[in-house]
Amino acid sequence: MRRELETNGEERRDSMMLPLVLLRSSVVLAFAALGVGFWLLQVVQHDKYHQLAENNHRRTIGLRAPRGNVFDRDGRVLVENRNSLNISLVREQVDDLESTLALLSEVSGVPSAALWSVVERNRRDPAYQPILLIRDATIGQVSAVAAHALELPGLFVQELPARHYKTAEVAAHLFGYVGEVSQSQMATAEFEGVRSGTVVGKSGIESTYNQLLMGQDGARQVVVDAIGREIDTVGEIAPAEGRQLQLTLDYDLQEAAEAAFRLAGFDGAAVVLDPRSGEILSLVSLPAYDPNAFAMGIDSDTWSGLNDDTRRPLNNRALQGRYSPGSTFKIAMAVAALEEGVVDADDRVTCNGGATFYGRFYKCWGTHGSVDMREALEQSCNTYFYTLGQKMEVDQIHQWATALGLGVLSGIDLPHEVQGLVPSTAWKREARGEPWYPGETISVAIGQGTVDVTPLSLAVMMATVANGGTRVTPHLLKAVNDGDGWVPAQPPGPRSQVHLSPETISAVTEGLWRVVNGRGTGGRGRIEGRDVIGKTGTAQVISLKGRAAAGETDPEFFDHGWFVFAAPAGAPEIAGVVFGEHNEHGSLSAPIAKHVMETYFAKKEGRPLPVLPLPATPTPEAVPPVAVTAVAGN
Repeated sequence: MRRELETNGEERRDSMMLPLVLLRSSVVLAFAALGVGFWLLQVVQHDKYHQLAENNHRRTIGLRAPRGNVFDRDGRVLVENRNSLNISLVREQVDDLESTLALLSEVSGVPSAALWSVVERNRRDPAYQPILLIRDATIGQVSAVAAHALELPGLFVQELPARHYKTAEVAAHLFGYVGEVSQSQMATAEFEGVRSGTVVGKSGIESTYNQLLMGQDGARQVVVDAIGREIDTVGEIAPAEGRQLQLTLDYDLQEAAEAAFRLAGFDGAAVVLDPRSGEILSLVSLPAYDPNAFAMGIDSDTWSGLNDDTRRPLNNRALQGRYSPGSTFKIAMAVAALEEGVVDADDRVTCNGGATFYGRFYKCWGTHGSVDMREALEQSCNTYFYTLGQKMEVDQIHQWATALGLGVLSGIDLPHEVQGLVPSTAWKREARGEPWYPGETISVAIGQGTVDVTPLSLAVMMATVANGGTRVTPHLLKAVNDGDGWVPAQPPGPRSQVHLSPETISAVTEGLWRVVNGRGTGGRGRIEGRDVIGKTGTAQVISLKGRAAAGETDPEFFDHGWFVFAAPAGAPEIAGVVFGEHNEHGSLSAPIAKHVMETYFAKKEGRPLPVLPLPATPTPEAVPPVAVTAVAGN
């Protein structure tokens, strides 16, 4: 009996062991899970939950760094910052976001859809991070939010720096504009670490030198009450302002150029530079826009208006417009023909109003009789240059034109420069799958046909010829100040050195001097005692037959007018180009260049700056070129 009881007891113990083991294991696993959970919460995710806890009564407000100011070469502030009031939202403090945004729309006058659009763009950001809903709010909007503070929890007013362009539309394309960083920009290495909503440069120098201008954002921690009102500041990291930039731009020359365009009454572009260094003194593109409209986020109506405007104010004509150079290309032709030994400067061609080449008669704009190289440049004789085109290969023309700066990028420190085109046999084979025909070179010789250039590239060409063969790199940055004083920027070196013989320089310079000071078409650019050299050019927008069919009175089909210039001959200090859009002739562009040069020399010599309108230029008279020939040979 006893043995039987012992046996039954052992069986009961054995039967209870498994549940006890399972219970013990479960308890151990439960405590282990709790331990791991506590470890994850208190150690691994400590920072996250600490920040969430802090934000129950604290708010971190980003302090945007002001962008660096921008100065011209004389130290005048042209771009700076101003303080703006902005209305921001902290979503975690809002119970009913829909009602809050609806009420904000009602009291501020901002469409509800626009507010929701901002929230949607930032929906992935932490709920405690403020979202900037209304940029550059008016006093009325700020007052309305303050008056409804109890009904609009989570909303607060933030003071932020905003970009301010003191000159409004003047030099707009040069400065560019700013805007919120885009998703595509944030995906690039340049904008790594930049937060959504950060204001960055979008065009012009604002874009090129964005990293220098941006600065470093700061932050302020504040204690807030239940409805989001600030009670106390518990910590602050001050923002670091961006670096200041000094440009090579001369604002007096910029203003002179744009004022002269306004007086002339047509749009266009101008680039003025120092042919010795490549420093840009003025860069004009008209029509322009007011970059202040972009400073706090451009509204859709203004943006649509700029994009729908048929005059294309957002297009930087100076470095993005491609046009036929017309007779200004004859400068490159003259250099190429002389350097290749195709003609001598004294060789003469007879112009009887045109000539026949490859079985076709090509008209000249006049009848010039017997002319040499200098006279052909002076009178812009097409027949002379048609003859050069017959004697030369297009690849020779391509070689010399690109060496002077046409059909290639200039290397300017502005974004989105467009490359022009000087055709070659290789280009035509690749682009059109056809051989080059000799007859096509005839049109190229006078800057028509498939030749396309930007105003900037023509300014570089003129500077290269005027300074004797150094193809400078146009640039705008002169110095940088990071708070410890101005440090000169390292200027870019020349793009290339074109080896031009003294005979070529002398002949071409004398011809260009006669264009302005003799019987040429550039007389409106003449300045007494300054030995201005230059060349006009007229570029057809449409053929004469097509223009007649479309209606000659439509300005859209009027020719473009060029004037390239430099002064003084032989030792140039200033060079450039003026492009008149649909102004019909380059002689109408010359007065703009004259006013800029007059301003330059008056300023240099400490005289009062000229005021428009200028007196009419006297009718050009034949002036003996002996003295200029001597200067050109220097």
